[in-house]
Amino acid sequence: MFRSTVKVKLKHISCLLLLALTVAPAVAQKKTSPDKRPNIILIMADDMGYSDLGCYGGEIQTPNLDNLAKEGLRFNQFYNTSRCCPTRAALMTGLYNHQAGIGNMNADQGVPGYRGFLTENTVTLAEVLKSAGYQTGMVGKWHLSNTEEKKPKEEHLRWQANQVSYPLFSPLEQYPTSRGFDKYYGNMWGVVNFFDPFGLVNGNKPVPTVPKDYYYTDALNDSASAYVRQFSKKNEPFFLYVAHAAPHWPLHALPEDIAKYRDIYRAGWDEVRNERYKKMIKQGVFPKDKNILSPRWDKERKWEDNPDKEWDIEAMAVRAAMVDRMDQGIGNIIKALKETGELDNTLIFFLSDNGSSSDNAQNYGPGYDRPGETRAGEKIIYPVNKEVLPGPENTFASHDKMWSNVANTPFRYWKTESYEGGLCTPMIAYWPQGLKAKKGSVTDQVGHVFDFMATFTELAGATYPAQYKGNKITPMAGKSLVPVLQGKQRQGHEYLFFEHIGRKAVRHGDWKLVALNNKPWELYNLKNDRTEVHNLAAKHPEMVDQLAAKWLEWAQQHNVLPKPQARNN
Repeated sequence: MFRSTVKVKLKHISCLLLLALTVAPAVAQKKTSPDKRPNIILIMADDMGYSDLGCYGGEIQTPNLDNLAKEGLRFNQFYNTSRCCPTRAALMTGLYNHQAGIGNMNADQGVPGYRGFLTENTVTLAEVLKSAGYQTGMVGKWHLSNTEEKKPKEEHLRWQANQVSYPLFSPLEQYPTSRGFDKYYGNMWGVVNFFDPFGLVNGNKPVPTVPKDYYYTDALNDSASAYVRQFSKKNEPFFLYVAHAAPHWPLHALPEDIAKYRDIYRAGWDEVRNERYKKMIKQGVFPKDKNILSPRWDKERKWEDNPDKEWDIEAMAVRAAMVDRMDQGIGNIIKALKETGELDNTLIFFLSDNGSSSDNAQNYGPGYDRPGETRAGEKIIYPVNKEVLPGPENTFASHDKMWSNVANTPFRYWKTESYEGGLCTPMIAYWPQGLKAKKGSVTDQVGHVFDFMATFTELAGATYPAQYKGNKITPMAGKSLVPVLQGKQRQGHEYLFFEHIGRKAVRHGDWKLVALNNKPWELYNLKNDRTEVHNLAAKHPEMVDQLAAKWLEWAQQHNVLPKPQARNN
């Protein structure tokens, strides 16, 4: 039923990882254990927009994820926290991210909500599931530990060649293998060169070199497939977290994938966005009886007057290729599950960590986790003036707000903002043996990434601890999604709160109060205005006051306030 468009390429995996993995026979195997608990695989894309997947209206070829949606359940109101580190913190701990110590990014700012790593008052999904007898593995982007941001740019001009000088990319006690994962292969820091990633480790050892034809997305999916085959040999269920870096900038993709999309994006912002919206309505992602497509960002700009058409076409084509390649490799993970007899009793979730990004990465220049040269010594170009096209390793670029607005159709805004375009994620649930909701259906029940802890704890028969390794653990904030998977109406969250670098929001029923940084509160009724177009703050000042007071109370009780003095965040 599931078909991958690429063959498994174990040559993409580092030599260190190959030594640690074994390949299982292609003949389907069945467990002899009476343990009926499901395997759990959590797959997360990085900076992928709400409508990028084919099953959410997109034109990108994602047949494997589309098949999971066809046989599973899609959510249309599932929330992240609008940025990478905070979302990963909430997802991994079942807490609001400030409670877990990551209110901003990875720097330790000395205030409880802004330590930049998962603090001692937390337990991870891996730690809880491992305590219940699960095998645990992770591949991909960790981004939940302290990293040094203040090294001079000169140290980064050729950091690829000097990876061996980084025996530790963060404190060892903050590595995934120190937080419950039996196996780990991936990048500790947040940004990677997809052809030669910095911060790459196997277990807790740096991987200093990669093969000539290496591509990171393939390596992660191949590694995850190998973990599945290895885990399947034991009688215990497993938890696998696949944290992709795609399609986060830099825009790096393989030429054969890029070529599929150039003609599509010649149509421009409006046509692609409108086609996505029509498709998602036809698919039932949103009701047909309401026109909820928000006005396009910077609606005065015209595609036909765009002086950078060719560059913009290539940028979006490269980004689409990154999502396409990710889906191809997810097909290999599914193939491994089928061949080992594990697919029917494996619960798979897929989502994104935030909305599509509006960052202008080419303006950053080398520094921190951004290289100045390739390992071979070739200068990496940051095309501030769009003088070279994105895609190859010797370029470092991102697309702009116009394409971000397309990627996040039908919503407004993007990553970091607390509008729906920043923090509402596509989310697929698939579980042949356990899903009771109607196959291929869409639920409008509201969920949040911190709900995974309660969900997995329930399914694993695990216990969320009050104490762990001598530390008092903060009670989980999330609620189980199991009733939703069973096709039932669950008792959801009365309130959901959000804050990141001054952007903030609170949702209560159909009401949502939201604000840009240092801007007045805006009020929307999401039942009637899903894309936050009609600000009702002046019409309902009492609701603004009520929800603002609730937000402030939450912020004071959940380490959002006080904020660090060193930064305005």
